[in-house]
Amino acid sequence: MDERHKKILQRNRSNLVKGLDPSNLYDSLLEKGVFTEDMIDEIKSSGTRRDQARQLVRDLETRGSRAFPIFLECLQETGQHSLAELLQDGAPSVHIRPSAPPQVVRPPVKPLPVGESPVYTRPRPRRDSIQCYKMDASPCGHCLIINNVEFDPRSELSNRTGSNIDCDKLERRFKALNFIVEVKANLKQRQIKHQLSALSKKDHSQFDCCVVIMLSHGTEVSHSRFPGAVYGVDGQHIPVQYITNYLNGQHCPSLQGKPKLFFIQACGGGEKDTGFEVSPDEVEPSFGGEDDQTDAIPMSSSSDSLSMSDEPDARATLPTPSDILVSYSTFPGYVSWRDTQSGSWYVETLDRILEESASINDLVTMLMMVNHEVSQNSAKGLYKQMPGSFNFLRKLLYFQTQA
Repeated sequence: MDERHKKILQRNRSNLVKGLDPSNLYDSLLEKGVFTEDMIDEIKSSGTRRDQARQLVRDLETRGSRAFPIFLECLQETGQHSLAELLQDGAPSVHIRPSAPPQVVRPPVKPLPVGESPVYTRPRPRRDSIQCYKMDASPCGHCLIINNVEFDPRSELSNRTGSNIDCDKLERRFKALNFIVEVKANLKQRQIKHQLSALSKKDHSQFDCCVVIMLSHGTEVSHSRFPGAVYGVDGQHIPVQYITNYLNGQHCPSLQGKPKLFFIQACGGGEKDTGFEVSPDEVEPSFGGEDDQTDAIPMSSSSDSLSMSDEPDARATLPTPSDILVSYSTFPGYVSWRDTQSGSWYVETLDRILEESASINDLVTMLMMVNHEVSQNSAKGLYKQMPGSFNFLRKLLYFQTQA
């Protein structure tokens, strides 16, 4: 497909997902050779009407040069004129042919020529074939935000000015995404564990997802799966892999097979990244202000400060971590920058991209967008930051959005 036609589809994807009726298009798109039977079956199996519409538009972009005008033709033939006009406004070079009279004998189905793209005749092991998590429960699930701002002076940890701004943004954002949001502030290590244990003991059977957001100081610790740890206000830390443990299939059966999302705004260590040189057209520089601070604490050589006898619901080992995603504000070992006036780079960017893109993009795609934008920032004109994720999700995840 021509790049200009791909851009038209991408620009109008939100309207297509909302308004397209794919079930009326399948026969025509099959007959005209846009898709094969296997591809149609794959689209049908993707889920709800919106999921099928999203999948159809995605797959359409992989087809040949005739796919776009044929798609417009099929929209007209099935009475979806408003969508056809919407797409045609951006594609003046496309001319829709009048509908051909119905034929009794259908020609054999042949894939469209696709130029450099391969022609698939069987289900393809690619991103387009991944199914989506069920995310239509209302409310969608619980979201726990732990916001540690004021630290005990004996902990030798500074107060995290600007974190309340992050907390307010994320509380509003996840309420808008139809989550039940609970905010807890200034918790000691034992209190953090208690809140996570209480969350794990809730009945999540009527919900589709669970979210935990940690806003605190952090450090690097030895680990077997998920790196890093976050601090309670008493200066005692809890490893991230222990945090994820509370919601795994063993400790929270009602979340088995459902996505568990963890967002960690904390440092992964004490190193400051000065970046490396790139060509000017690869970067659009953005500079942090003089109020930038970090959430870094030197690396701890062990996690001895967390006694396993304190909380019997936690385990040191994590069974197969399926359906878990941990998003870190910074690469393990490095600091995470926070502006005292506008909040952290990571949360500010995450909030904006969720607002702008949640209706059309899946979570992993949006996190890559966050990674890219945060990586363009510079603290004090020098230091960089690179977010990242440990992704054990098995399907695409699309949040609920308000119409």
